[in-house]
Amino acid sequence: MNKDLNFNKNEDQLRLMVSEMKTRLKEIALGGGKNKIEKLHAQGKMTARERIATLLDKNTNQIEIGAFAGEGMYAEHGGCPAGGVVVVLGYIKGRMCIVVANDATVKAGAWFPITGKKNLRAQEIAMENRIPIIYLVDSAGVYLPMQDEIFPDKENFGRIFRNNAIMSSLGITQIAAVMGSCVAGGAYLPIMSDEALIVEKTGSIFLAGSYLVKAAIGEDIDNETLGGATTHCEISGVTDYKSPNDKEALKTIRNIVDKIGDMPKAGFSKAKAAPPTKDPSDIYGILHPENAKPFATREIIDRLIDNSEFEEYKAGYGTTIITGYARIEGWAVGIVANNREVSKNKKGEMEFGGVIYSDSADKATRFIANCNQKKIPLVFLQDVTGFMVGSRSEHGGIIKDGAKMVNAVSNSVVPKFTVIIGNSYGAGNYAMCGKAYDPRLIVAWPNAKLAVMGGAQAAKVLLQIEKASLKAKGEEITPEKENELLNTIQSRYDRQTSPYYGAARLWVDAIIDPLDTRKWISMGIEMANNAPIERPYNPGIIQV
Repeated sequence: MNKDLNFNKNEDQLRLMVSEMKTRLKEIALGGGKNKIEKLHAQGKMTARERIATLLDKNTNQIEIGAFAGEGMYAEHGGCPAGGVVVVLGYIKGRMCIVVANDATVKAGAWFPITGKKNLRAQEIAMENRIPIIYLVDSAGVYLPMQDEIFPDKENFGRIFRNNAIMSSLGITQIAAVMGSCVAGGAYLPIMSDEALIVEKTGSIFLAGSYLVKAAIGEDIDNETLGGATTHCEISGVTDYKSPNDKEALKTIRNIVDKIGDMPKAGFSKAKAAPPTKDPSDIYGILHPENAKPFATREIIDRLIDNSEFEEYKAGYGTTIITGYARIEGWAVGIVANNREVSKNKKGEMEFGGVIYSDSADKATRFIANCNQKKIPLVFLQDVTGFMVGSRSEHGGIIKDGAKMVNAVSNSVVPKFTVIIGNSYGAGNYAMCGKAYDPRLIVAWPNAKLAVMGGAQAAKVLLQIEKASLKAKGEEITPEKENELLNTIQSRYDRQTSPYYGAARLWVDAIIDPLDTRKWISMGIEMANNAPIERPYNPGIIQV
């Protein structure tokens, strides 16, 4: 393709964005810091990431869920890198599993609000996709200074144990290894799993530790006698396996997983994988890093799919959304992508790229229904500024057509995967399968922006509100004051639209290098293939 000056500028900027992302991930991987890691090693324990690396098969694909969780959210409490828990999707003895490991270098593995949300996301992935979940437990329990935000609500700490019970009823394998502290309500998690291991000397399980026991009932007892490995494997019978160290405990888990029988599959179509014929690294130059200018979306698609072969559906209709069939790493997919090119509609009128018009929504709705009928997983490539507004669109029924698309996405029974490759604004986020619409995985590229509307428009709206408020207080708004207000508002709003802001709050599962997109989608579909589709596609009542 033509690699002009703009291509080279885009490429340089996007590569810098990817480099920054990787640098931030390296910092997050240190957890509570090198000193805390050394202290853990001195106790004869591995770190959470070392445990996961030992547990998973070597030289196989793996993806980390929620690495940026909690970033920048708890500065007044000393921070909470990765939400204090590491979650990785990978393979154990060739079987796909999701692994959840408390990071004891972060506040002794205590649960912040985001820790609970991330654990629930891991369990949601296991339940939706019927894959085994492994818990590597090393936690001091709820972070008490924030207990009101983690303890009592529906989506808080207690939901973890409810999910343990539900997964057990669904036949989803759960294995827990207690490799450090496991106290209070948290003690229920390993024991509500199918099988529980405990490591000698370092692992302990009790509802109340020795100090609390002394205070409550006056009994003098040490923690090891109270709830150590020998107690629970030979006296209480709470745990099933006793291991001398972390490494042996992880070996035992691998041996248990190795014996799990096959389960029914969904049966999604898979052929021999093939790389794109067009160079995926060109994506860096095709995209505009600030999402400001149009680009050829089909060129992006060609660099994500096998053999760059795309069977486009209704190519000449509803041109601001591109739909069609392809394969990614051999898996059949239906792609729904916002078209960022400015185009002409069937009446010869110019249409803005990234905007959803009535005919585009109609096309996408029909294509989603087709994929459900054919049992083809859906991949949404989001770069959307929203639905078209104005009298012509309103009179043409844009709300009705948008509702049909949202309905189709909501009721889809095939697995959905969402990649935010640019903008994700307003109701466009919903129609293109944002987090609220249950994508099996949702990721963002480093240039992504998530918000109810673009920064420039939002800042102007917020400025008018702020000006009105200040005038009501009798303050004079000079042009200089207005410009200062606008810059302050824009800066704050832009920070909130950053993909890192969204990833910190788990609005997306990860921020990824565009070149890793094929791996994420492929592993996602393989994961989803473990969960047979249990009901037919039924969009309910929609206005035709």
